[in-house]
Amino acid sequence: MAFKPLMDRVLVEPMEMEEKTESGIIIPDTAKDKPQQGTVVEVGDDVELVKKGDVVVFEKYAGNELKIDDKKFIILKEDEILGKFE
Repeated sequence: MAFKPLMDRVLVEPMEMEEKTESGIIIPDTAKDKPQQGTVVEVGDDVELVKKGDVVVFEKYAGNELKIDDKKFIILKEDEILGKFE
């Protein structure tokens, strides 16, 4: 299924956080932090600062979660993106 964000929205696939610490302790789901990084999958027509494939950092509780074809995504406004890796 194809999904196109509207206006200044960005569709991001969040990066999964580590399941265990460096010392080998497994982190339960309830203690995991919400992801704050992800890869841009699609952008709306009014988005100027990021493009498909960019790895971005966004606010911790920003956007709305969405499930498409059993994959988790986050829809963000462009101004909720804090920066991108180059």
